Amino acid sequence: MLTKVFCAAVNGLDVNTVTIETSVESGNQLTLSGLGDEAVKESQGRLRTAFAYCQYKYPPKSITINLSPANLRKEGSGYDLPMAIGILAADEQMPTDHLHEYMLMGELGLDGRLKPIKGALPIAILARKEKFKGLIVPKDNEREAAVVNNLEVYGMETLTEVVQFLSDQCDAEPLIIDTRKVFYEQQSNFDLDYADVRGQENVKRAMEVAAAGGHNLIMVGPPGSGKSMMAKRLPSILPPLSLSESLETTQIHSVAGKLRSDVSLISQRPFRAPHHTISQVALCGGGANPAPGEISLAHNGVMFCDELPEFSKQTLEVLRQPLEDRKITIARAKYTTEYPCSFMFVASANPCPCGYYGDPTHNCICTPGQRHRYMSKISGPLMDRIDIQCEISPVPFEDISKQQNGEKSAAIRERVIKARKIQEERFKNYKGIHCNAQMSENMIHQYAEPSADAMEMLRVAMKRFSLSARAYTRILKVARTIADLAGSENVELIHVSEAISYRALDRGDWAERL
Repeated sequence: MLTKVFCAAVNGLDVNTVTIETSVESGNQLTLSGLGDEAVKESQGRLRTAFAYCQYKYPPKSITINLSPANLRKEGSGYDLPMAIGILAADEQMPTDHLHEYMLMGELGLDGRLKPIKGALPIAILARKEKFKGLIVPKDNEREAAVVNNLEVYGMETLTEVVQFLSDQCDAEPLIIDTRKVFYEQQSNFDLDYADVRGQENVKRAMEVAAAGGHNLIMVGPPGSGKSMMAKRLPSILPPLSLSESLETTQIHSVAGKLRSDVSLISQRPFRAPHHTISQVALCGGGANPAPGEISLAHNGVMFCDELPEFSKQTLEVLRQPLEDRKITIARAKYTTEYPCSFMFVASANPCPCGYYGDPTHNCICTPGQRHRYMSKISGPLMDRIDIQCEISPVPFEDISKQQNGEKSAAIRERVIKARKIQEERFKNYKGIHCNAQMSENMIHQYAEPSADAMEMLRVAMKRFSLSARAYTRILKVARTIADLAGSENVELIHVSEAISYRALDRGDWAERL
């Protein structure tokens, strides 16, 4: 008997419907076709033991399973459940009346329990698009998949439950989630707040400007000056995710297997802080089985690189193209896939190997050559792509000992949201442009052209500091953001002046100028 069961293949962020065709005939041979990887080929052992544990008979016959389309690569153990249902239906151990109504995915344990899979959310979106009545997934994936409306999502715990449900032997209720309620309830719950930061008002101002315009930022200063502390609080002042951004971000984390079972939607902007020993593949994505890297997991959020010069120089150079294009294409011999990576890049660095060059309270033991080699690990082209560059000094005792807390994140966030709304209105006719950091050259000339006296100051600064053409456009973008925060329609001298002050570390001879 021939049966068809429907599931899906997730390759990168692309999801395709897969039909598992199963035929059981007389004989004693298993034939599995359809470009399945090792996890798919090893499913026979799991299925035999799970059948026995659940008291189903594994047919002692010739079984032919084809994963169609046969030219599409299938990876992972999520095909266990649809293959098991296909075998039972083809052997007439269960009816086939409802198989065409549902998409099924799940890994089988040896005891017949269903284990979680990757990519449940994009699979649910595909199931709705293909007009399936429902989706059956492991219990741990049901909240993730249930955010897709107009689709019945059933979370099952065992193979027996699935068989009984498809055989009309038991009733099961689909999980229904009020997506908007869940999304908006969790948007403003932050554990960290800028009220905890004493002093460093100039750096907090730079953080506010960066958040308002979506600009990249780097802080250079000695240990203990608060670089990491302030960077970790940046998500608390960023504008909240929109529902579409949340779905897009959640899909990426779902495909990467990074979504917790108790989370249905990512409602806060991601904050990723990879260690400096990270490899290029882990940063950008790819591998034998394509998976999103850290830059894609930070999509619509922040990626923070602490101690930037400690990263491998080759790894850092990989960031140059994603920072410019906000997407990355991974091309390998067996596949090509594209991931989005529109994120705020925030970095911190010590000014030298010992960390105390320029610190008034400590003596630096590094030679000029050591300082130059240390800072030259960050190339000029990468530094050009960082809009805001701050020098940061240790907090004096008078600021640390203050009883009064600093300004709360909520107050800063209100100003950031107000500035972002101005930008959204400005760019409403441009697809994919949401903030000043994303402006093209033509848009800069249209919306960020400074006044005559501001342009003269910029000309002098360009000549004096030997700034590059890219630095010129970055200054104008930042100046436009500062003007938006001030509620100014035009970019004036004061806005350009502040923007120029954020290019203090633009040249390569940092050690001589700190």
